[in-house]
Amino acid sequence: MLTKRIIPCLDIKDGRTVKGVNFENIRDAGDPIELGAMYARQGADELVFLDITATNERRKTLAELVTRIAREVNIPFTVGGGIASVEDVQVLLQSGADKISVNTSAFKRPELLNELSREFGSQCVVLAIDTKFEESDWYVYLNGGRVKTAKRTFDWAKEAVDRGVGEILLTSMNNDGTKQGFALDITALLSQHLNVPVIASGGAGTMAHFEEVFEVAQADAALAASIFHYNEIAIPDLKNYLYDKGVNVRF
Repeated sequence: MLTKRIIPCLDIKDGRTVKGVNFENIRDAGDPIELGAMYARQGADELVFLDITATNERRKTLAELVTRIAREVNIPFTVGGGIASVEDVQVLLQSGADKISVNTSAFKRPELLNELSREFGSQCVVLAIDTKFEESDWYVYLNGGRVKTAKRTFDWAKEAVDRGVGEILLTSMNNDGTKQGFALDITALLSQHLNVPVIASGGAGTMAHFEEVFEVAQADAALAASIFHYNEIAIPDLKNYLYDKGVNVRF
């Protein structure tokens, strides 16, 4: 049985880690490199760094940050934000990233997923999906959750996997920052019907929420931010809790 992964997420704006609720009310949460190094020491399995205001003009800035992260972090880490081409990915991987995450650019030009998986391998390509439940279904949102599409989340995830994506990072906008638990239904739908790992994101507030998303929704990994950034749950305590509940975690 594969071990379940615990992944702290660091949303980065202007070089700082930030966190909000339902993608709004952003506040400072610390230095991303210091936080990433601390999480690696605590036993995090991977890290995700997302530049939430990235543009092509700022690609150089993000690459420099990735280089600094790679010097301090000894676990795999994924980088996302404004990635729109093979060239963008080459820069970030050469700077030290292990995987890259794409979102809006891939939705607007799905062929990008084929290009990236061919060039770098599926294991390197993560599709981030920001999703919101409304009108009786889950829909894809773009541009940091600001733009609704008419595409159902499952349909987009399936197409992305068919195009070569190696992992799905699924963030529920309804649950994000609420600490009321992950979106179990849509996470389970993707986990049960797609043949790639699904990372659940949005809503973690207690250790029981992690157990739930692993056992009920069958997520392969669970991602969280504020509960780690503000020392509400320590990663070693979380892993001990999950182990005691029979969840297969790595120590």
